[in-house]
Amino acid sequence: MNDVIIRSETEADYRRVEEITREAFWNLYVPGCCEHYLVHIMRGHRDFVGDLDYVAVIDGTVVGSILFSKSAALNENDEEIDTITFGPVSVLPEYQRKGIGSILIQYTLQKACKQGYKAVIIYGNPKNYCKFGFKSSKDYRISTMDGKYPFSLLVLELDDGAFAGHTWRYLESDVYAVDSDKAADFDKTFGHKEKGYRYTQEEFMIACRAYIE
Repeated sequence: MNDVIIRSETEADYRRVEEITREAFWNLYVPGCCEHYLVHIMRGHRDFVGDLDYVAVIDGTVVGSILFSKSAALNENDEEIDTITFGPVSVLPEYQRKGIGSILIQYTLQKACKQGYKAVIIYGNPKNYCKFGFKSSKDYRISTMDGKYPFSLLVLELDDGAFAGHTWRYLESDVYAVDSDKAADFDKTFGHKEKGYRYTQEEFMIACRAYIE
C-alpha cells in the first residue's frame, strides 16, 4: 500500500496502539486476549527495544504497530549471542490482509540489520513468516531452554553464519510471561467485548503442541 506511513511510536499513541492490539487479537488464540496488556508493560521493561518501536499510519490514523524485545541464544559453552524478538505485530481487523503487517515487519527488519543485530527469533506460524526469510530453529540447532524444537520457533539470521559451529538454546525475555490476572484487570479499562470461540484457537493449540524431532 502506497499510502502507509511508518513512523516511531510516541507516548500519544500508547492507548491507541493498545486498542488496536486488543481488536487484532481478540478471540484469536484464546477467548479474549492479553496482547494489549503485553504491549502496555513491554514499553517499561528492561528488554524493550525502543528504537524498533513503530506504528503504521493511514490518513493520519494509526492502524498498526510492531514492538521488539531483547532476547538471546546460549551455546553449549554458555556463550551468549544477543538477539531480538518481535511481537505483538498488530493491525486493525478492517485493515488486515492489505500488506500493512508485512510493511511493518520488513521496515523494522531492515532497521535491525543496519543497527547490527545478529538475528531475530520469534514464535509464530511458519506460513506467516517464512516469506520474510525465517526458518525453523532446528535448521540453526537452536532449541528451547529444555532442548525441544517447537514447530513455531523461527529464526532469521541477519548476520550470515552467526550460529554456525554450535548448538544453541533460545532465551526469551520474561516480559512475555504475562500475568493473566493483571491482564484481566487491565482489560477492564477498555470497553466490553464478548469472549468467544474461533477455530483459530484450535489451530493455535495444535501448533503449541507440535515439535520437530
